[in-house]
Parts: sequence; C-alpha cells; structure tokens
Amino acid sequence: ENNRQLNHSQRSKLRTHIKKIAKAIQAEDKDAATAAYTAAVPVIDSMTTKGLIHKNKAARHKSRLNGHIKSMS
Repeated sequence: ENNRQLNHSQRSKLRTHIKKIAKAIQAEDKDAATAAYTAAVPVIDSMTTKGLIHKNKAARHKSRLNGHIKSMS
C-alpha cells in the first residue's frame, strides 16, 4: 500500500509537469514553455530511474514536447 501511494504521487507529479508544458505551448508562450521543459526533464528522468515509466516513454515525451517548443514562432 505504501508503494502504491508513493507511485501514485510520483506519477501525478510527472503528469503535472507535462501539463504545465502543454499549457504554455497552448498559450504560445515560448519562454514559459522552455522554463517548464527545463524543470520537467529531471523529473521525467528521475521517474525512469525509479522504474515508474519506461525509458522509451520518457524519451518520447521529451522529444515530442521539445519538438512542439521548437516549432513555436
């Protein structure tokens, strides 16, 4: 039960960081999106190290989010 609760909070933290980036991209605020991405990358990598998500999923998230940020004008 303790592990389940810890995993749940960690996964929630991960999703929150990803949503912050998505919201900044939606608002077309490149500076905020870049700052959110910079803050999210260590969190994503940490979740991979802990075995919460697969390394390919982490790479996919980082790649897609970074691609969206770079495509902003």
